[in-house]
Amino acid sequence: MTAVTGRVAAAERGETRIADRVIAKIAAQAAKEAVDDPPADGSSPRATVTVHRDAARVRISLELGYPSDVGSQCGAVRRRVAHRVRTLAGMEVPEVAVQVERLHPTGTGAAQGRIR
Repeated sequence: MTAVTGRVAAAERGETRIADRVIAKIAAQAAKEAVDDPPADGSSPRATVTVHRDAARVRISLELGYPSDVGSQCGAVRRRVAHRVRTLAGMEVPEVAVQVERLHPTGTGAAQGRIR
């Protein structure tokens, strides 16, 4: 058995590369956590990312309940996604684009879904 006596310099050790799909999963989970009241019949948020060096540009597609403050919820998603990717993957996030694909009515009763 040999003992390691010296340390290898950081530049000589190589680098860690995190796959784009891993960043996309982190972003989608963060978006799910950020939505205040997710619609019961809505699909989970989906994310696509483009990574260049230590920066990730993220696009989130999600569904929200309505009526709600859509702008506020999108802002919360942007902040949460940027924070989680920065914290968990160590990448800067210069852009988080949020696309709302569908709004789900949150009212109850027989009139739900009908236009008057």
